[in-house]
Amino acid sequence: MRVRIIHTADWQLGKHFRSVPGDAGALLREQRFSTVRRIGELAIEREADLVVVAGDVFDLNTVQDRTLRRLVDTLSQFELPWLLLPGNHDPALAQSAWTRIAELGIPEHVHLLVSPTPFPIPELDLVVLPAPLTARHTGEDLTSWFDTLSTDPQLIRVGLAHGSVKNRLPEGDEDRNPISDTRAESSKLDYLALGDWHGALHIAPKTWYAGTPEQDRFRSRGAGNVLVVDLERPGAEPSVETASVGHYRWQELDAEVHGAEDLKRLERLLSRLPEAPERHLVSLRLSGALGLRDRGQLEEMLQAWAARLHHLRVEESDLGARATDADLDDLGATGFLASALERLQAVARDPEHPDHQHADQAIQMLYSDHRRESRR
Repeated sequence: MRVRIIHTADWQLGKHFRSVPGDAGALLREQRFSTVRRIGELAIEREADLVVVAGDVFDLNTVQDRTLRRLVDTLSQFELPWLLLPGNHDPALAQSAWTRIAELGIPEHVHLLVSPTPFPIPELDLVVLPAPLTARHTGEDLTSWFDTLSTDPQLIRVGLAHGSVKNRLPEGDEDRNPISDTRAESSKLDYLALGDWHGALHIAPKTWYAGTPEQDRFRSRGAGNVLVVDLERPGAEPSVETASVGHYRWQELDAEVHGAEDLKRLERLLSRLPEAPERHLVSLRLSGALGLRDRGQLEEMLQAWAARLHHLRVEESDLGARATDADLDDLGATGFLASALERLQAVARDPEHPDHQHADQAIQMLYSDHRRESRR
């Protein structure tokens, strides 16, 4: 009787990446459709019986009609059941992305589970119990009706919901859209497919978050995957496999730099990123202190990597500048320049000075401008 399900969630199609400006953000938004296509291809490759999407198909209910049409066109290419559930980003309101996409027309194999009504698939001996959100946030457990629904004991029971599992997530993450951590047991579910948490996670017995298939933030463990779920028979433990489908990789890196050798290590660290650099978004946090000459070399390195990576964000508030004897020789500072440099260094050494945080940057700009003029 084995049923194979592709469990995915949190596509958030139409998402705007305001922290990633310009073409880089537009390409992230575009990639989400390619990743949905990859999910369809994986479903065919793995001979899945259906795909369930546990909420947040769209980033907002106000996504453009173009986004809705592109999703319909993509899903039309893969003729197996696609079960789509509203989440907190796209709740099933009276007027929503769901009403609009239904008006546009959808293929017979695509199903919008916008009401808490059992969805049987007789040819698979399976019934899906959906708990769609009809508001962005609720304090009610919308999966509670699963407990009272009787079905043929020969049918595999799969729950589909979007929210926060009680008692299992960090404090504050489970205040809205609660889901009981014993729901699979109390409702005699063979599998509870969840969305909302953006990493793949086995959260409770027979209960999994699929995570987002395309990573969308730096602090997101287990993102970029879908789950391949095998259900052998009612009551059996599900077999769950994580399958990678994401294209972009978001990396957080830390580096302490104090001189030329540390800069070489930083270059090696960036060079060892897995896969092609253009698939990486990197948040780099720097600390330490560099001489002005080394700081200039660092800036050149970062400019080169910013051109190679999809996106580079640098946090260097903990990185200081210190003028070495070699730097002062480079400057040949006399007169006004020497006086200005002396005052800036005094401010940089005084953490109580109101301009303390800006002094290092001013010294570096002074040095860079002087070096640039000297080359002319």
